[in-house]
Amino acid sequence: MAINTDKAAKPVGAYVHAKEAGDLVFLSGVGPRHPETDEIPEGIESQTHAVFSNVNAILEAANLSMSNVVDIMVFLTNMKEDFSKFNAIYSDYLKGFEVTRTTVEVGALPTPILIEFKVVAHK
Repeated sequence: MAINTDKAAKPVGAYVHAKEAGDLVFLSGVGPRHPETDEIPEGIESQTHAVFSNVNAILEAANLSMSNVVDIMVFLTNMKEDFSKFNAIYSDYLKGFEVTRTTVEVGALPTPILIEFKVVAHK
C-alpha cells in the first residue's frame, strides 16, 4: 500500500512518501523542504530538524511513530563540517530507541540540501 501525506515535503520525483510491504514500511528519501512552501532551511541544524519533522509526518500517515523505526540511512553532503552537529540533534530525536544507522557522505542530493534520510519502520 502506498502512503502519502500533505504534512511532509512533496516528493521531487515519481515516487510515494512510503510503501508498506508486509510488516515493514519503507520511506522514500526524506529531505528538509517545508511541506507547504518547499523552502529549504539554512544550515545543517535547521535541516536536520526539518528532516525529522517530515519523517514524523510520514510515519504518522502510516499510523506509526519513531518507536517503530528500525533503520535509518543518512546522506550528508559534507561529513567533515556537518556530522557532529547532525549527530547531536539525531541523538536527541532517537534517545531511548534502538535504531540501526548508516551515515554516508554523498557528492550531491537531488535538490540543494545538506541531508536526507532513508527510513525503514516496522508495523
